[in-house]
Amino acid sequence: MSAETRVALVTGSSSGIGAAIALRLGAEGIRVVVNSARSVEAGEKVAAALPDAVYIRADVSVPVQARELVEASVAHFGRLDLLVNNAGVTRVIPHADLAAVTPEVWREILGLNVLGTWQTTVAAVPHLIASGDGAVINISSVAGRRAVGSSIPYAVSKAAIEHMTVLLAGAVGPHVRVNAVAPGLIATPWTRDSDFFAPIAEKVRQSTPLGRVGLPEDVAEAVIGLANAAYTTGHVLSVDGGAHLI
Repeated sequence: MSAETRVALVTGSSSGIGAAIALRLGAEGIRVVVNSARSVEAGEKVAAALPDAVYIRADVSVPVQARELVEASVAHFGRLDLLVNNAGVTRVIPHADLAAVTPEVWREILGLNVLGTWQTTVAAVPHLIASGDGAVINISSVAGRRAVGSSIPYAVSKAAIEHMTVLLAGAVGPHVRVNAVAPGLIATPWTRDSDFFAPIAEKVRQSTPLGRVGLPEDVAEAVIGLANAAYTTGHVLSVDGGAHLI
């Protein structure tokens, strides 16, 4: 199947990593569905910058909205070949501050990061099977496998996503490939404005083999690679400048 006929849905793609993924897919000639739950103007701007794209607002943590997002994507383009589950949320909570991690925090983070990924994938799988070359790429984090991350619920959600990736790969193969990308510290508008970015960024520059903080475009390149990796499934690709080696 030529790239010009492929359709990709990228959840949470109005800014940061999601926007970079959408733009990179568009540069490959892939038609893109841009999505966000709230940032409508930003999402429409990303879609307008692409040669063939549409913006659809939906909150994938809500089951009916996740399903309707997939249905609207297929209704617009007539098919779906690639789902990138990028939508996510976190709270910056020191790991030792257990009292701050309320049940509401757990529900918010797991509801979007884990259930949102699951719900959108379940809705998309029949269409990905029909495409003949369907793939799912989940955006995880190094926090899913190391004792790091903006909060314990966030790290737990990413660990769940990685295990979900492996389980789904076995469940929906050979018809659909399921992989994940696990970024390290990435300089996005949100991370750059956070209090934790500067000290961690300096540590990354000093200790990791590649000696720099990652960019959203680095994650987008990894997504492109996995999208085209026809004999790869159940894999979690670290995009962390070699931080996993230390």
